[in-house]
Amino acid sequence: MNDRPAARPADLVARLRATVRSGGTRPLARRTEQLGRLRALLTENAGALTDALAADLGKSAQESMRTEIDFVVREIDHTLAHLDAWLRPEPAPVPARLAGARARTQYDPLGVVLVIAPWNYPVQLLLAPVAGALAAGNTVVAKPSELAPATSAVLARLIPAYFAPDVVAVVEGGVPETTALLAERFDHVFYTGNGTVGRVVARAAAEHLTPVTLELGGKSPAFVDADADLAVVAERLVAGKFLNAGQTCVAPDYVLTDPGTARALEPLLAAAVEARYGADPAVSPAYSRIVDERHFDRLTALLGSGRTVVGGAHDRAGRYIAPTVLADVAPDSPVMREEIFGPILPIVEVPDLDAAIDFVNDRDKPLALYVFSGSAETRDRVAAETSSGGLGLGLPLAHLTVSDLPFGGVGESGTGSYHGRYSIEAFSHRKAVLEVPLG
Repeated sequence: MNDRPAARPADLVARLRATVRSGGTRPLARRTEQLGRLRALLTENAGALTDALAADLGKSAQESMRTEIDFVVREIDHTLAHLDAWLRPEPAPVPARLAGARARTQYDPLGVVLVIAPWNYPVQLLLAPVAGALAAGNTVVAKPSELAPATSAVLARLIPAYFAPDVVAVVEGGVPETTALLAERFDHVFYTGNGTVGRVVARAAAEHLTPVTLELGGKSPAFVDADADLAVVAERLVAGKFLNAGQTCVAPDYVLTDPGTARALEPLLAAAVEARYGADPAVSPAYSRIVDERHFDRLTALLGSGRTVVGGAHDRAGRYIAPTVLADVAPDSPVMREEIFGPILPIVEVPDLDAAIDFVNDRDKPLALYVFSGSAETRDRVAAETSSGGLGLGLPLAHLTVSDLPFGGVGESGTGSYHGRYSIEAFSHRKAVLEVPLG
């Protein structure tokens, strides 16, 4: 039976901490066993999870498998293939004055980890960090998002069926339950969401000097150069932007390009939307829905920020907003003042690459930055002269799927990173060990 929201967080954390102190989470075999349990949870319950994701976000089963369930399974498989090598102590040289001594570094589990997940990818963004925490030898409190209630309920039912309550506990609920958890002393807090709540999490963790990983968001730009194949660019922008109805933290938030390229790109974006979702995306099984009415109202208020190239239709009862492209968007318009996190793609015109780089650097550092250019010099300049959590050259979102790349933000878009080996680093302490003979 899973922990009820009313259960005392202090008792829950104490139970999980006792498991860590017993040393039971440290052996490699124990870690791989827990990862196997998580993998089985996903593969044996794919139908229940995809049904829940459809109820919460209107996701198709195919999209849910690709971006949520299979994503985490691949992460687990990658970790299982490499975990033994990642955990081996690493020798370090010693100075001559310590001749005869031996030095090494080793990864120690941090202890009890709190993972707070968002609603937009409520399976992936809860269980991928949980996988990393278990691989690093920790115990975990998993807090699914209350804004994806069907998925939260399924996870709250499944997690206790696959994990002992002194290894992984799940706590459902909203702000009161999360606030109560944050009052406890954890050994690491991993939060995915927005910067406003990220600050709340960081302040609460600071009371215990608890380290945090903050996976936030921001306005991720896409620079389109005049020399790019615009038909290919349009198809890739549409695929990356309108996945999950734009509710993706690394989705291209807006396009930066020169006026001539902007005009040439407009009809190609409209054609790419129709090619992917049909003449009426409202009936496309591949197109998701907005998570709730509050976000629907926030997004529809942004639709007047520019000239509509394609889309604009919306239905509050169905939480539907069509894939929308806006042109002639001013840099200070409402749609440019906040992360969109929805199916609206503004095109902002700049005279050249210099102006585009200045535009990016004058704003908060984004979680992702995308460049579509046939020029190696242009790509290299953007890489060298801007700062972002990740850089995608030629294809949005794809860097997130490479387990050997760290995923995380910088500045306002977050702190810390994870995936693959970087999850071991995030959820471990790299301890220095020096062994000096006594005789």
